[in-house]
Amino acid sequence: MSFASQHTQTYFPRRRPLFRLFGVSLAAITLALLGACSDDSDLLGNDLSVHSATSSAAPEYVNDADPAQFDLRLRVEIRSPFSNSDASRSGSGLAEHAQSGQLLERVRRPFLGDLDRIRERRFLRVLVSYGRTNFFFDQGSPRGFEYDLMMEYEKLLNSSVSSLEDRVKLIFVPVPFDQLLDRLTSGHGDVVAAGLTITPERLAHVSFTKPYLKAVDEVIIGRRDGQALTSLSDLSGRTVVARKGSSYIMHLKSLNELLLSKGLAPVDISEAKEQLSTEDILEMLDAGAIQLAVADRHIATIWSKMLSNIRIYPDLAIHQGGQIAWAVRQDNAALLASLNQFVDKNRKGSLLGNILFTRYYEKNRWITNPVSKGDRERLRLMRELFETYGQTYGIDWLELVAQAYQESRLNQSAVSSAGAIGVMQLLPSTAADKNVGIPDISTVENNIHAGTKYMAFLREHYFSDSQIHPAAKMDFAWASYNAGPNRIRRLRKKAQPRGFDPNRWFGNVEVLAAEQIGRETVDYVRNINKYFVAYKMYFNAQSAN
Repeated sequence: MSFASQHTQTYFPRRRPLFRLFGVSLAAITLALLGACSDDSDLLGNDLSVHSATSSAAPEYVNDADPAQFDLRLRVEIRSPFSNSDASRSGSGLAEHAQSGQLLERVRRPFLGDLDRIRERRFLRVLVSYGRTNFFFDQGSPRGFEYDLMMEYEKLLNSSVSSLEDRVKLIFVPVPFDQLLDRLTSGHGDVVAAGLTITPERLAHVSFTKPYLKAVDEVIIGRRDGQALTSLSDLSGRTVVARKGSSYIMHLKSLNELLLSKGLAPVDISEAKEQLSTEDILEMLDAGAIQLAVADRHIATIWSKMLSNIRIYPDLAIHQGGQIAWAVRQDNAALLASLNQFVDKNRKGSLLGNILFTRYYEKNRWITNPVSKGDRERLRLMRELFETYGQTYGIDWLELVAQAYQESRLNQSAVSSAGAIGVMQLLPSTAADKNVGIPDISTVENNIHAGTKYMAFLREHYFSDSQIHPAAKMDFAWASYNAGPNRIRRLRKKAQPRGFDPNRWFGNVEVLAAEQIGRETVDYVRNINKYFVAYKMYFNAQSAN
């Protein structure tokens, strides 16, 4: 549902209370201080590289002298690692530091000490990468596979410590995936827990624990109602979707060499852009928007609990034998030994089974297939309108279709509980506002016109900065359509002090939205992008035929 469909004040949303992190385990402190994934291209492969004076001038670490630069919720969270009785106890070092802001400064300060020094500091910084499996936010609280595992490690770390105030607390620090090891070796984190595969190149710079996941295979994933596959040769001539830049692409190309040597047609490799994660691709597969994909077997196993239509082919591996482990600095032998002790005690087949992802996603509204027969017919009847108004306001008509599908499944009869109507789910008051000026949105044409004009207004009025790439402007406009433009603008202002790029949504402002608004807006923008890719693939295939 759009922000416009929820509020009568179209452009100036009433203030809502921010999510608080009191629900987080009292032993965990979550900080998102150091940055997030870079995003240099749009979903179709166009170069998004921009030279942002804002982001290039941003200091990597913010001066802690200004307490306003830190989210108050994080201060509350840092005061909370203790029970009520210990929180007010004089001499509680972490509590004292938190009240003065010194803890945040210490968290950011480069530190290279081993486990003995970490115990003295009483906190361990865990470098993570934001995503949909390993680390994410659920109603403001940190969750995920790596998060759950590290919280189990914290129990072992403190098993022989009797005093609560002497226990080591974990601080989770999201950083860009490609910066994880650099941040570790420079002393801005103590351990990397981000699903890293052990490679010779990485071993040259860091030490890995014993693998907690062995024999990680890259396997073919299909649909339960699809044609059954018995061998990799059955992929000949079929389209397989994989994330661009991933090892999956390289291994699919190797498979093609094998198929060609046998006189078989190669796999048609469809590269989804980096903004769509493997989990996103699996969701598209579950919906029927695509038919075949590649994923790490353990990722597919986790998600098969929620995505009932996918079928894992464990015997159809395009690569075998990967090992996933945590990373530490090469001179942190004691920390490495402690982590290995945990792995030895907990490395068993039930680990994955204990990660109950269904409780995080049970209320999730999964995407559906936008190119199913019925939906294609509705689009056929509306296509000319989307094309006309898309051209009028300079928006790709398929982006508008993807948004409309997310809002209403292209249903002009749809009416929300808040009174939003039609294909684009707008309130009549929003459409009648002087910035849109289309008072009657009861017809399909006026509804699409008003929704498109409102999107153009959001894009040009709130995100006109030339440093924002056009594709990112659309992401921000969609987020504003859902959550309100002023809220998104406030998140952008918070981004740079937190180490994120305010001019990029994916992996940057998106992370703050997940943390402070919740999953709805993040899913809204991501779903529209998934639908857009599905439509683009469908129409490209139609053109080829």
